[in-house]
Amino acid sequence: MNIWGKGKRSALVTGGSRGIGAAICRRLASEGWGVVVNYARNADAAASVVAEIEAAGGNAVAVQGDVGRQQDRQRIVAAALDAFGQLNALVNNAGITSVGRRDILEATEESWDVVFDTNLKGPFFLSQIAAKEMIRMIRSGAQSEGYIVNISSISAFAVSTNRGDYCISKSAVRMMTKLFAQRLADEGIYVHEVCPGVIESDMTAPVKEKYDRLIADGYWPIRRWGTPDDVASAVATIVSGAFSFSTGNCFLVDGGFHIRSL
Repeated sequence: MNIWGKGKRSALVTGGSRGIGAAICRRLASEGWGVVVNYARNADAAASVVAEIEAAGGNAVAVQGDVGRQQDRQRIVAAALDAFGQLNALVNNAGITSVGRRDILEATEESWDVVFDTNLKGPFFLSQIAAKEMIRMIRSGAQSEGYIVNISSISAFAVSTNRGDYCISKSAVRMMTKLFAQRLADEGIYVHEVCPGVIESDMTAPVKEKYDRLIADGYWPIRRWGTPDDVASAVATIVSGAFSFSTGNCFLVDGGFHIRSL
């Protein structure tokens, strides 16, 4: 049932129950967005994010669904529309790292399939479904524009030979962003990529000691861990309409990691 008012905005955030996704949900809700907190398995974590948003005066619903599963993707978008009556933004945040972090000479097809289903195939076909709904609503006058934001990683260009499937999947997200940006510009839908660096989260917790050393050694100019809120700030700015003459961009939130020096 639609609980949202006419003229307000809503966003679907995949992987919204923890880490970067949860921070994005909280930030958008704090700026007046209705938020769909998508989760694959941890219902309690998603409910906690929703409760936190509602306690702060915001609006959110939790929707279960694995973006890597074809039958779930349509249902996720349908649930978002049912909750808020429109879909102004899709944030493709759900992602997993390489299963077992095996050297590329020991990598398995099973890990490849799992990683690509979540990190690339899921976002691609979810964007396809969401874009069609956005186009329908823009043409009907129900909303004025739409946004798709893909969360990638510095692993799109920084090699980790024990996470080959993860790196390749994130590299492909960049081309996916450009493809959708080109195709959807005439429809009033703007597509961007946000590329986080080393972010403090449960995904990076197993390698904390390694990254602590790199930070201390000045491996990137801003000598600290990135936070989920750093990424959320970038997403919130993009969907605010601040970049009205831009699409297909990659916004680096990496502490300057991409700067190479001698």
